[in-house]
Amino acid sequence: MSAVAHLPAASSAWLPVSPCAPDVCLRAQARTAGPLRRAARLAGAAAVLLAGLPIALALGRTARRGAVTTRWSRLLLRALGIRIVTRRGFSCIGGSARARAVPEEDGPALLVGNHVSWLDPLVITATFACRPLAKAEVGRWPIVGTLAAGGGALFIDRDRLSALPGVVADMTAALRRGESVAAFPEGTTWCGREMGRFRPAVFQAALDAGVPVRPLALRFLEGTAADRGTAVHGGTGERERAALSTRPSYVGDDTLLASVLRIVSTRDLVAEVTVFPAVRPDRPAAYGGPVHRREARAALARIAEAQVRTGLMEPEEQAVAA
Repeated sequence: MSAVAHLPAASSAWLPVSPCAPDVCLRAQARTAGPLRRAARLAGAAAVLLAGLPIALALGRTARRGAVTTRWSRLLLRALGIRIVTRRGFSCIGGSARARAVPEEDGPALLVGNHVSWLDPLVITATFACRPLAKAEVGRWPIVGTLAAGGGALFIDRDRLSALPGVVADMTAALRRGESVAAFPEGTTWCGREMGRFRPAVFQAALDAGVPVRPLALRFLEGTAADRGTAVHGGTGERERAALSTRPSYVGDDTLLASVLRIVSTRDLVAEVTVFPAVRPDRPAAYGGPVHRREARAALARIAEAQVRTGLMEPEEQAVAA
């Protein structure tokens, strides 16, 4: 079971700062859930959280931890009224001298995506069996910390830059054991309409473990057509198009309670995951020295970021492009 906590950018000397804030980024929901539906969602989410405690305590390092966490994450998202849609992304890495696309494979990978909400680790673990990277304070929270640890979360203290090499080493060890790891290289959340730069540090784990990097683009959509493109609305013949939703975003001075209440009050909310082809260094053996290693992880960060950006076009923009 995974979780992520919001931490104001000002509390860390090196944490990136996002320009997003609730008062400028949040859009009104397309359709509002009624009070009974909201109450049912809150009660359902609470039940799933409590039911997950004995499961998290029993999982430990068992081989089935990933599969159980995936099912639990799907159940919690469904209780909150969120559906998941997975799409295949296409990208071209032509002209890159440092990385290449690799054929589809079932082995471990470093999963990297844009960061919108505290929901993101849940969405990724509901889509892939993996271990998410979470903030250290999450592990100290009652209930949530137990769920995160039981689900295999790796923790990072973002106030201590000196702790980063140890975190990368933990990620590398997990990848070498055959476990995929999910990280958010932006280092902070954005509202979903834009994204930040991918920082290269976490990509070193993929280089050290010899595994590919799989970019993921995360978007939240509203509307009954969110998983089908368009639909007839209300029997009138009018076409309804899914709209990009910023309601689940967790930015600026937002609070977890306010974010949860927005989510459960939104009808037809869909988490869309666009999965891009994995990439790996073209000549891994050539990146043994510190300079070459820095160049390799920077190249992987640039390529992954470029792929993810292509998946963040609004539905209307995609229709025009098609």
